[in-house]
Amino acid sequence: MYIGDWLARREMLSPNEVALIDAQREYAPITYRQWNRSANRTANWLPSLGVKRGDLVAVLSMNCVEYLDIWFACGKLGAIMQTLNWRLTSHELGALLSDATPVVLIYGPEFHAHVEAIQADVPGIRYYASLDPGDLASAGDVAFSEREEHPDAPPPPVELTWDSPWALCYTGGTTGMPKGAMLTHGNVTWNSINSVMSWGLTAQDRTILNMPLFHTGGLNVLTAPLVHIGGSSIVCKGFDVDQVFDLIEEMGVTIYFGVPTLFIAQQQHPRWVSADLSRLRWVISGGAPCPPPVFARFWERGVDFKMGYGLTESGPNTFWLPREDIHRKPGSVGVPLFHVDVKIVKEGRECAPNEVGELLIRGPQIVPGYWNRPEETAHAIVDGWLHTGDLACCDAEGYYYIVGRLKEMIISGGENVYPSEVEGVIAAHPSVIAVAVIGVPDSHWGEVGRAIVVAQPDGAVTEEALIDFCRECLARYKVPKSVVFAETLPTTGAGKVDKRLLREQYGRIENAVC
Repeated sequence: MYIGDWLARREMLSPNEVALIDAQREYAPITYRQWNRSANRTANWLPSLGVKRGDLVAVLSMNCVEYLDIWFACGKLGAIMQTLNWRLTSHELGALLSDATPVVLIYGPEFHAHVEAIQADVPGIRYYASLDPGDLASAGDVAFSEREEHPDAPPPPVELTWDSPWALCYTGGTTGMPKGAMLTHGNVTWNSINSVMSWGLTAQDRTILNMPLFHTGGLNVLTAPLVHIGGSSIVCKGFDVDQVFDLIEEMGVTIYFGVPTLFIAQQQHPRWVSADLSRLRWVISGGAPCPPPVFARFWERGVDFKMGYGLTESGPNTFWLPREDIHRKPGSVGVPLFHVDVKIVKEGRECAPNEVGELLIRGPQIVPGYWNRPEETAHAIVDGWLHTGDLACCDAEGYYYIVGRLKEMIISGGENVYPSEVEGVIAAHPSVIAVAVIGVPDSHWGEVGRAIVVAQPDGAVTEEALIDFCRECLARYKVPKSVVFAETLPTTGAGKVDKRLLREQYGRIENAVC
Protein backbone atom coordinates (compact mmCIF):
# COMPACT_ATOMS: atom_id res chain seq x y z
CA MET A 1 0.00 0.00 0.00
CA TYR A 2 1.24 3.48 -0.84
CA ILE A 3 1.28 5.03 2.62
CA GLY A 4 4.52 6.97 2.56
CA ASP A 5 5.37 7.54 -1.08
CA TRP A 6 2.87 10.17 -2.20
CA LEU A 7 5.00 11.46 -5.06
CA ALA A 8 5.47 8.02 -6.65
CA ARG A 9 1.72 7.58 -6.92
CA ARG A 10 1.16 11.17 -8.06
CA GLU A 11 3.79 10.68 -10.79
CA MET A 12 1.85 7.64 -11.98
CA LEU A 13 -1.40 9.60 -12.12
CA SER A 14 -0.25 12.97 -13.50
CA PRO A 15 3.43 12.83 -14.45
CA ASN A 16 3.55 15.92 -16.64
CA GLU A 17 1.32 18.23 -14.60
CA VAL A 18 3.04 21.11 -12.81
CA ALA A 19 3.50 20.35 -9.12
CA LEU A 20 5.73 23.21 -8.00
CA ILE A 21 6.89 26.55 -9.32
CA ASP A 22 10.23 27.69 -7.87
CA ALA A 23 10.06 31.42 -7.17
CA GLN A 24 13.78 31.49 -6.32
CA ARG A 25 14.79 30.09 -9.71
CA GLU A 26 13.00 32.39 -12.13
CA TYR A 27 9.69 30.64 -11.49
CA ALA A 28 10.86 27.39 -13.03
CA PRO A 29 8.00 24.86 -13.26
CA ILE A 30 8.58 21.39 -11.81
CA THR A 31 6.36 18.52 -12.93
CA TYR A 32 5.30 15.71 -10.64
CA ARG A 33 7.67 13.38 -12.50
CA GLN A 34 10.60 15.75 -11.99
CA TRP A 35 9.73 16.33 -8.35
CA ASN A 36 9.39 12.64 -7.59
CA ARG A 37 12.75 11.86 -9.19
CA SER A 38 14.39 14.66 -7.19
CA ALA A 39 12.84 13.39 -3.95
CA ASN A 40 14.07 9.88 -4.85
CA ARG A 41 17.64 11.17 -5.05
CA THR A 42 17.21 12.72 -1.62
CA ALA A 43 15.73 9.47 -0.28
CA ASN A 44 18.68 7.49 -1.70
CA TRP A 45 21.20 9.99 -0.25
CA LEU A 46 19.88 10.20 3.32
CA PRO A 47 20.71 6.54 4.16
CA SER A 48 24.33 7.27 3.28
CA LEU A 49 24.24 9.55 6.35
CA GLY A 50 22.80 6.77 8.47
CA VAL A 51 19.13 7.71 8.20
CA LYS A 52 16.71 4.80 8.45
CA ARG A 53 13.08 4.22 9.30
CA GLY A 54 12.06 6.04 12.50
CA ASP A 55 15.08 8.39 12.51
CA LEU A 56 14.69 12.15 12.62
CA VAL A 57 15.95 14.53 9.94
CA ALA A 58 16.00 18.13 11.20
CA VAL A 59 15.61 21.07 8.82
CA LEU A 60 16.55 24.69 9.58
CA SER A 61 15.82 26.62 6.42
CA MET A 62 13.73 29.26 4.77
CA ASN A 63 11.13 27.94 2.32
CA CYS A 64 12.61 26.25 -0.72
CA VAL A 65 11.88 23.33 -3.03
CA GLU A 66 14.62 21.30 -1.32
CA TYR A 67 12.70 21.56 1.96
CA LEU A 68 9.74 19.83 0.30
CA ASP A 69 12.06 17.25 -1.26
CA ILE A 70 13.28 16.37 2.23
CA TRP A 71 9.75 16.03 3.61
CA PHE A 72 8.58 13.66 0.89
CA ALA A 73 11.89 11.78 0.92
CA CYS A 74 11.36 11.16 4.63
CA GLY A 75 7.95 9.77 3.73
CA LYS A 76 9.55 7.31 1.31
CA LEU A 77 12.01 6.13 3.99
CA GLY A 78 9.71 6.11 6.99
CA ALA A 79 11.95 8.79 8.55
CA ILE A 80 10.58 11.77 10.48
CA MET A 81 11.22 15.37 9.45
CA GLN A 82 11.83 17.67 12.43
CA THR A 83 10.89 21.20 11.43
CA LEU A 84 12.77 24.01 13.16
CA ASN A 85 11.54 27.56 13.65
CA TRP A 86 14.32 29.79 12.34
CA ARG A 87 13.09 32.65 14.53
CA LEU A 88 14.35 30.82 17.63
CA THR A 89 17.78 31.48 19.12
CA SER A 90 20.55 28.92 18.81
CA HIS A 91 20.05 28.14 22.51
CA GLU A 92 16.35 27.41 21.98
CA LEU A 93 17.07 25.37 18.87
CA GLY A 94 19.70 23.41 20.74
CA ALA A 95 17.15 22.44 23.38
CA LEU A 96 14.76 21.10 20.73
CA LEU A 97 17.53 19.19 18.98
CA SER A 98 18.82 17.70 22.22
CA ASP A 99 15.31 16.54 23.03
CA ALA A 100 14.64 14.93 19.63
CA THR A 101 18.20 13.74 18.74
CA PRO A 102 18.02 13.81 14.92
CA VAL A 103 20.58 11.93 12.88
CA VAL A 104 21.21 14.85 10.54
CA LEU A 105 20.54 18.59 10.52
CA ILE A 106 20.08 20.17 7.09
CA TYR A 107 20.44 23.94 7.12
CA GLY A 108 20.11 26.91 4.80
CA PRO A 109 22.84 29.53 4.25
CA GLU A 110 21.05 32.13 6.36
CA PHE A 111 21.61 30.04 9.50
CA HIS A 112 25.34 29.44 9.33
CA ALA A 113 25.96 31.19 12.69
CA HIS A 114 23.17 29.28 14.42
CA VAL A 115 24.59 25.97 13.25
CA GLU A 116 28.09 26.85 14.43
CA ALA A 117 26.70 27.48 17.92
CA ILE A 118 24.53 24.34 17.84
CA GLN A 119 27.43 22.09 16.84
CA ALA A 120 29.18 22.87 20.09
CA ASP A 121 26.12 22.20 22.24
CA VAL A 122 24.39 19.23 20.57
CA PRO A 123 26.93 16.42 20.20
CA GLY A 124 24.35 13.77 19.26
CA ILE A 125 23.84 14.95 15.67
CA ARG A 126 25.96 12.78 13.38
CA TYR A 127 25.90 14.92 10.25
CA TYR A 128 25.30 18.54 9.31
CA ALA A 129 24.38 19.20 5.68
CA SER A 130 24.32 22.61 4.03
CA LEU A 131 21.85 23.48 1.27
CA ASP A 132 24.56 25.80 -0.06
CA PRO A 133 27.64 23.73 -1.04
CA GLY A 134 29.82 26.82 -0.87
CA ASP A 135 28.84 27.71 2.71
CA LEU A 136 29.61 24.96 5.21
CA ALA A 137 29.41 25.85 8.90
CA SER A 138 32.41 23.62 9.62
CA ALA A 139 34.89 21.54 7.67
CA GLY A 140 33.20 18.30 8.61
CA ASP A 141 29.81 19.26 7.15
CA VAL A 142 28.49 17.74 3.94
CA ALA A 143 26.75 19.42 1.03
CA PHE A 144 23.12 18.66 0.25
CA SER A 145 24.11 18.71 -3.41
CA GLU A 146 25.77 15.32 -2.87
CA ARG A 147 22.35 13.82 -3.44
CA GLU A 148 22.82 14.49 -7.17
CA GLU A 149 25.33 11.62 -7.19
CA HIS A 150 22.58 9.20 -6.17
CA PRO A 151 20.06 7.54 -8.53
CA ASP A 152 16.57 8.89 -9.10
CA ALA A 153 15.11 5.37 -8.92
CA PRO A 154 12.74 4.61 -6.03
CA PRO A 155 14.47 3.67 -2.77
CA PRO A 156 13.80 0.20 -1.35
CA PRO A 157 10.16 0.08 -0.15
CA VAL A 158 9.50 0.44 3.56
CA GLU A 159 6.47 -1.05 5.29
CA LEU A 160 4.65 1.68 7.19
CA THR A 161 1.35 2.01 9.01
CA TRP A 162 -0.98 4.98 9.25
CA ASP A 163 0.38 5.51 12.77
CA SER A 164 3.98 5.90 11.57
CA PRO A 165 5.22 9.46 12.31
CA TRP A 166 6.08 11.61 9.30
CA ALA A 167 6.81 15.05 10.75
CA LEU A 168 7.54 16.68 14.08
CA CYS A 169 5.86 20.08 13.90
CA TYR A 170 6.07 22.45 16.84
CA THR A 171 3.28 24.43 18.41
CA GLY A 172 3.57 28.20 18.63
CA GLY A 173 5.32 28.08 21.98
CA THR A 174 3.88 31.35 23.34
CA THR A 175 3.65 29.92 26.88
CA GLY A 176 6.99 28.16 27.17
CA MET A 177 9.18 25.71 25.24
CA PRO A 178 7.41 24.60 22.05
CA LYS A 179 5.88 21.12 22.04
CA GLY A 180 6.60 18.82 19.10
CA ALA A 181 3.32 17.49 17.73
CA MET A 182 3.86 14.11 16.05
CA LEU A 183 2.08 14.15 12.68
CA THR A 184 1.61 10.62 11.41
CA HIS A 185 1.05 9.50 7.84
CA GLY A 186 -2.57 8.96 8.77
CA ASN A 187 -2.90 12.48 10.21
CA VAL A 188 -1.52 14.14 7.09
CA THR A 189 -3.62 11.93 4.81
CA TRP A 190 -6.90 12.47 6.64
CA ASN A 191 -6.33 16.22 6.86
CA SER A 192 -5.85 16.16 3.10
CA ILE A 193 -8.96 14.03 2.52
CA ASN A 194 -11.03 16.36 4.68
CA SER A 195 -9.70 19.43 2.88
CA VAL A 196 -10.11 18.12 -0.66
CA MET A 197 -13.61 16.78 -0.01
CA SER A 198 -14.89 19.73 2.01
CA TRP A 199 -13.09 22.70 0.48
CA GLY A 200 -13.58 21.60 -3.11
CA LEU A 201 -9.90 21.60 -4.10
CA THR A 202 -9.19 20.56 -7.69
CA ALA A 203 -6.19 19.66 -9.84
CA GLN A 204 -6.55 23.08 -11.47
CA ASP A 205 -5.97 24.94 -8.21
CA ARG A 206 -2.74 26.84 -7.63
CA THR A 207 -1.61 28.56 -4.44
CA ILE A 208 1.21 30.67 -3.08
CA LEU A 209 3.36 28.83 -0.54
CA ASN A 210 4.94 31.62 1.51
CA MET A 211 3.87 30.50 4.98
CA PRO A 212 6.94 29.05 6.74
CA LEU A 213 7.39 25.33 6.21
CA PHE A 214 8.37 24.86 9.85
CA HIS A 215 4.70 25.54 10.62
CA THR A 216 1.69 23.32 9.95
CA GLY A 217 0.20 26.19 7.93
CA GLY A 218 3.00 25.81 5.40
CA LEU A 219 2.93 22.03 5.27
CA ASN A 220 -0.69 21.05 5.62
CA VAL A 221 -3.25 23.80 5.04
CA LEU A 222 -2.88 23.65 1.26
CA THR A 223 0.50 22.11 0.30
CA ALA A 224 -0.15 18.44 1.09
CA PRO A 225 -3.83 18.55 0.00
CA LEU A 226 -2.82 20.02 -3.37
CA VAL A 227 -0.27 17.23 -3.86
CA HIS A 228 -3.01 14.74 -3.04
CA ILE A 229 -5.39 16.16 -5.67
CA GLY A 230 -2.65 17.05 -8.19
CA GLY A 231 -2.68 20.85 -7.96
CA SER A 232 0.34 23.14 -7.74
CA SER A 233 2.14 25.46 -5.32
CA ILE A 234 4.40 28.42 -5.99
CA VAL A 235 7.25 28.01 -3.50
CA CYS A 236 8.40 31.38 -2.14
CA LYS A 237 11.23 32.01 0.30
CA GLY A 238 8.90 34.05 2.51
CA PHE A 239 6.25 36.74 2.38
CA ASP A 240 6.82 39.69 0.06
CA VAL A 241 3.76 41.82 -0.58
CA ASP A 242 4.77 42.90 -4.10
CA GLN A 243 5.51 39.30 -5.01
CA VAL A 244 2.06 38.24 -3.78
CA PHE A 245 0.38 40.79 -6.06
CA ASP A 246 2.57 39.68 -8.99
CA LEU A 247 1.74 36.02 -8.48
CA ILE A 248 -2.00 36.62 -8.12
CA GLU A 249 -2.08 38.69 -11.28
CA GLU A 250 0.37 36.78 -13.48
CA MET A 251 0.73 33.16 -12.31
CA GLY A 252 -2.84 31.89 -12.18
CA VAL A 253 -3.23 31.72 -8.40
CA THR A 254 -6.74 30.51 -7.55
CA ILE A 255 -6.64 30.00 -3.77
CA TYR A 256 -4.51 31.50 -1.04
CA PHE A 257 -3.96 31.00 2.69
CA GLY A 258 -2.34 33.49 5.05
CA VAL A 259 -2.47 35.07 8.48
CA PRO A 260 -4.17 38.41 9.26
CA THR A 261 -0.95 40.42 9.45
CA LEU A 262 -0.13 39.48 5.84
CA PHE A 263 -3.58 40.44 4.55
CA ILE A 264 -3.42 43.75 6.40
CA ALA A 265 -0.05 44.44 4.73
CA GLN A 266 -1.63 43.77 1.33
CA GLN A 267 -4.51 46.14 1.98
CA GLN A 268 -2.18 48.91 3.13
CA HIS A 269 -0.09 48.57 -0.04
CA PRO A 270 -0.63 51.07 -2.91
CA ARG A 271 -1.29 48.19 -5.34
CA TRP A 272 -4.35 47.02 -3.41
CA VAL A 273 -6.82 49.34 -5.17
CA SER A 274 -5.76 48.37 -8.69
CA ALA A 275 -4.61 44.74 -8.37
CA ASP A 276 -6.44 42.19 -10.53
CA LEU A 277 -7.89 39.65 -8.09
CA SER A 278 -10.40 38.15 -10.51
CA ARG A 279 -8.74 34.70 -10.72
CA LEU A 280 -8.98 34.06 -6.98
CA ARG A 281 -11.70 31.53 -6.11
CA TRP A 282 -11.28 32.17 -2.40
CA VAL A 283 -8.85 33.35 0.25
CA ILE A 284 -8.74 31.96 3.77
CA SER A 285 -7.24 33.49 6.90
CA GLY A 286 -6.00 31.49 9.86
CA GLY A 287 -3.60 31.46 12.78
CA ALA A 288 -5.31 34.29 14.66
CA PRO A 289 -8.61 36.23 14.69
CA CYS A 290 -8.94 38.43 11.63
CA PRO A 291 -10.36 41.96 12.00
CA PRO A 292 -13.77 42.35 10.27
CA PRO A 293 -12.58 45.28 8.10
CA VAL A 294 -10.13 42.93 6.37
CA PHE A 295 -13.04 40.70 5.33
CA ALA A 296 -15.03 43.66 4.03
CA ARG A 297 -12.21 44.99 1.87
CA PHE A 298 -11.79 41.64 0.11
CA TRP A 299 -15.56 41.34 -0.36
CA GLU A 300 -15.59 44.81 -1.92
CA ARG A 301 -13.07 43.49 -4.46
CA GLY A 302 -15.32 40.50 -5.24
CA VAL A 303 -13.14 37.90 -3.46
CA ASP A 304 -14.63 35.20 -1.23
CA PHE A 305 -12.60 35.85 1.91
CA LYS A 306 -13.30 33.70 4.96
CA MET A 307 -11.94 32.75 8.35
CA GLY A 308 -10.33 29.36 8.87
CA TYR A 309 -9.45 27.60 12.09
CA GLY A 310 -7.08 24.86 13.10
CA LEU A 311 -4.25 23.76 15.34
CA THR A 312 -1.05 21.88 14.69
CA GLU A 313 -2.54 19.05 16.73
CA SER A 314 -5.76 18.90 14.67
CA GLY A 315 -4.46 18.53 11.17
CA PRO A 316 -4.90 21.61 11.11
CA ASN A 317 -7.98 22.13 8.90
CA THR A 318 -11.22 21.79 10.85
CA PHE A 319 -14.07 23.91 9.42
CA TRP A 320 -15.42 25.28 6.16
CA LEU A 321 -17.83 28.14 5.48
CA PRO A 322 -19.78 27.54 2.25
CA ARG A 323 -19.74 30.33 -0.28
CA GLU A 324 -23.44 31.09 0.10
CA ASP A 325 -22.93 31.73 3.83
CA ILE A 326 -19.93 34.06 3.68
CA HIS A 327 -22.01 37.24 3.96
CA ARG A 328 -24.85 35.64 5.88
CA LYS A 329 -22.58 34.37 8.67
CA PRO A 330 -19.80 36.98 9.00
CA GLY A 331 -17.14 35.94 11.47
CA SER A 332 -18.11 32.26 11.46
CA VAL A 333 -15.57 29.56 10.66
CA GLY A 334 -18.47 27.48 9.34
CA VAL A 335 -19.25 23.82 9.85
CA PRO A 336 -16.97 20.82 10.57
CA LEU A 337 -15.16 19.12 7.70
CA PHE A 338 -16.37 15.77 6.40
CA HIS A 339 -14.54 13.45 8.81
CA VAL A 340 -14.21 15.79 11.80
CA ASP A 341 -16.23 15.72 15.02
CA VAL A 342 -16.44 18.80 17.23
CA LYS A 343 -18.26 19.76 20.39
CA ILE A 344 -18.26 22.68 22.82
CA VAL A 345 -18.17 21.93 26.53
CA LYS A 346 -18.39 23.86 29.77
CA GLU A 347 -18.12 22.44 33.29
CA GLY A 348 -18.35 18.86 32.00
CA ARG A 349 -21.46 19.29 29.82
CA GLU A 350 -22.10 20.19 26.20
CA CYS A 351 -23.09 23.79 25.63
CA ALA A 352 -26.44 24.98 24.40
CA PRO A 353 -26.67 27.03 21.16
CA ASN A 354 -24.82 30.35 21.42
CA GLU A 355 -23.29 29.38 24.77
CA VAL A 356 -19.52 29.85 24.99
CA GLY A 357 -17.33 26.95 26.07
CA GLU A 358 -14.12 25.12 25.15
CA LEU A 359 -13.89 23.62 21.68
CA LEU A 360 -13.04 19.91 21.50
CA ILE A 361 -12.11 18.12 18.25
CA ARG A 362 -12.03 14.41 17.36
CA GLY A 363 -11.12 12.48 14.21
CA PRO A 364 -8.38 10.55 12.40
CA GLN A 365 -6.51 13.80 11.72
CA ILE A 366 -5.77 14.35 15.44
CA VAL A 367 -2.12 13.74 16.32
CA PRO A 368 -1.29 10.92 18.77
CA GLY A 369 0.55 13.35 21.05
CA TYR A 370 3.68 15.38 21.73
CA TRP A 371 7.25 14.15 21.41
CA ASN A 372 8.60 13.12 24.82
CA ARG A 373 5.68 14.86 26.57
CA PRO A 374 3.40 12.10 27.92
CA GLU A 375 1.86 14.24 30.66
CA GLU A 376 1.02 17.11 28.32
CA THR A 377 -0.31 14.60 25.78
CA ALA A 378 -2.61 13.10 28.40
CA HIS A 379 -3.84 16.54 29.37
CA ALA A 380 -4.52 17.66 25.79
CA ILE A 381 -6.09 14.49 24.34
CA VAL A 382 -8.70 12.78 26.52
CA ASP A 383 -10.70 9.81 25.24
CA GLY A 384 -9.79 10.77 21.67
CA TRP A 385 -10.93 14.38 22.05
CA LEU A 386 -8.39 17.18 21.57
CA HIS A 387 -8.96 19.91 24.16
CA THR A 388 -8.03 22.98 22.14
CA GLY A 389 -8.02 25.63 24.87
CA ASP A 390 -10.04 27.80 22.48
CA LEU A 391 -13.40 29.30 23.36
CA ALA A 392 -16.15 28.88 20.80
CA CYS A 393 -19.91 28.89 20.37
CA CYS A 394 -22.30 27.32 17.89
CA ASP A 395 -25.48 29.02 16.72
CA ALA A 396 -28.85 27.33 16.31
CA GLU A 397 -28.09 26.50 12.65
CA GLY A 398 -24.86 24.65 13.48
CA TYR A 399 -22.35 27.33 12.46
CA TYR A 400 -19.32 27.73 14.70
CA TYR A 401 -17.61 30.90 15.93
CA ILE A 402 -14.21 31.12 17.62
CA VAL A 403 -14.41 33.55 20.51
CA GLY A 404 -10.84 33.51 21.81
CA ARG A 405 -8.29 31.64 23.89
CA LEU A 406 -9.38 30.26 27.24
CA LYS A 407 -6.17 31.55 28.83
CA GLU A 408 -6.58 35.00 27.26
CA MET A 409 -10.13 35.59 28.48
CA ILE A 410 -10.39 38.63 30.77
CA ILE A 411 -12.64 38.35 33.82
CA SER A 412 -13.60 41.90 34.77
CA GLY A 413 -15.94 42.36 37.72
CA GLY A 414 -17.16 38.79 37.27
CA GLU A 415 -17.97 39.31 33.57
CA ASN A 416 -16.15 37.47 30.76
CA VAL A 417 -14.47 39.70 28.20
CA TYR A 418 -13.19 38.07 25.00
CA PRO A 419 -10.25 40.05 23.56
CA SER A 420 -11.01 39.05 19.96
CA GLU A 421 -14.42 40.75 20.13
CA VAL A 422 -12.89 43.99 21.42
CA GLU A 423 -10.06 43.80 18.88
CA GLY A 424 -12.60 43.46 16.08
CA VAL A 425 -14.30 46.69 17.13
CA ILE A 426 -11.09 48.70 17.50
CA ALA A 427 -9.74 47.39 14.19
CA ALA A 428 -12.74 48.94 12.44
CA HIS A 429 -11.50 52.45 13.33
CA PRO A 430 -10.01 54.01 10.18
CA SER A 431 -6.87 55.18 12.01
CA VAL A 432 -6.00 51.74 13.38
CA ILE A 433 -3.51 49.51 11.56
CA ALA A 434 -3.34 46.69 14.12
CA VAL A 435 -4.54 46.02 17.65
CA ALA A 436 -4.21 43.48 20.46
CA VAL A 437 -6.08 43.48 23.77
CA ILE A 438 -4.66 42.04 26.98
CA GLY A 439 -5.81 41.96 30.58
CA VAL A 440 -4.09 44.05 33.28
CA PRO A 441 -4.63 44.07 37.06
CA ASP A 442 -7.19 46.50 38.48
CA SER A 443 -7.80 47.19 42.18
CA HIS A 444 -11.55 47.56 41.73
CA TRP A 445 -12.53 45.14 38.93
CA GLY A 446 -9.75 42.59 39.43
CA GLU A 447 -8.80 42.79 35.76
CA VAL A 448 -9.54 45.18 32.90
CA GLY A 449 -8.69 45.36 29.23
CA ARG A 450 -5.80 47.27 27.75
CA ALA A 451 -5.52 47.85 24.00
CA ILE A 452 -2.10 47.98 22.36
CA VAL A 453 -2.63 49.81 19.09
CA VAL A 454 -0.56 50.45 15.98
CA ALA A 455 -2.06 53.60 14.50
CA GLN A 456 -1.69 55.49 11.26
CA PRO A 457 1.35 57.80 11.47
CA ASP A 458 -0.72 60.97 11.04
CA GLY A 459 -1.41 61.11 14.80
CA ALA A 460 -5.10 61.73 14.21
CA VAL A 461 -6.36 59.24 16.79
CA THR A 462 -6.07 59.51 20.56
CA GLU A 463 -6.62 57.16 23.48
CA GLU A 464 -9.80 58.98 24.43
CA ALA A 465 -11.14 58.79 20.87
CA LEU A 466 -10.59 55.02 20.68
CA ILE A 467 -12.26 54.44 24.05
CA ASP A 468 -15.25 56.53 22.96
CA PHE A 469 -15.35 54.55 19.72
CA CYS A 470 -15.55 51.30 21.72
CA ARG A 471 -18.35 52.66 23.90
CA GLU A 472 -20.55 52.99 20.83
CA CYS A 473 -20.32 49.25 20.09
CA LEU A 474 -19.52 47.45 23.34
CA ALA A 475 -21.02 47.00 26.77
CA ARG A 476 -19.33 49.15 29.39
CA TYR A 477 -17.46 46.27 31.04
CA LYS A 478 -15.91 45.25 27.67
CA VAL A 479 -14.47 48.68 26.89
CA PRO A 480 -10.69 48.84 27.47
CA LYS A 481 -9.73 51.11 30.32
CA SER A 482 -6.48 52.13 28.69
CA VAL A 483 -4.80 52.34 25.30
CA VAL A 484 -1.08 52.09 24.60
CA PHE A 485 0.30 53.07 21.20
CA ALA A 486 3.13 51.00 19.74
CA GLU A 487 5.05 51.06 16.48
CA THR A 488 4.51 47.33 15.83
CA LEU A 489 3.00 44.25 17.44
CA PRO A 490 5.41 41.36 18.04
CA THR A 491 4.55 38.08 16.34
CA THR A 492 5.36 34.44 16.91
CA GLY A 493 6.92 32.13 14.33
CA ALA A 494 3.42 31.21 13.16
CA GLY A 495 2.59 34.85 12.39
CA LYS A 496 0.30 35.29 15.40
CA VAL A 497 0.49 38.31 17.66
CA ASP A 498 2.71 37.32 20.58
CA LYS A 499 0.47 38.15 23.52
CA ARG A 500 2.85 36.61 26.03
CA LEU A 501 5.44 39.21 25.05
CA LEU A 502 2.81 41.96 25.05
CA ARG A 503 1.79 41.02 28.58
CA GLU A 504 5.44 41.21 29.61
CA GLN A 505 5.84 44.64 28.00
CA TYR A 506 2.49 46.26 28.74
CA GLY A 507 0.72 44.08 31.30
CA ARG A 508 1.99 45.68 34.49
CA ILE A 509 -0.21 48.18 36.21
CA GLU A 510 2.50 50.87 36.21
CA ASN A 511 2.10 51.00 32.42
CA ALA A 512 -1.37 52.49 32.84
CA VAL A 513 -1.87 55.71 30.91
CA CYS A 514 -5.34 56.65 32.15
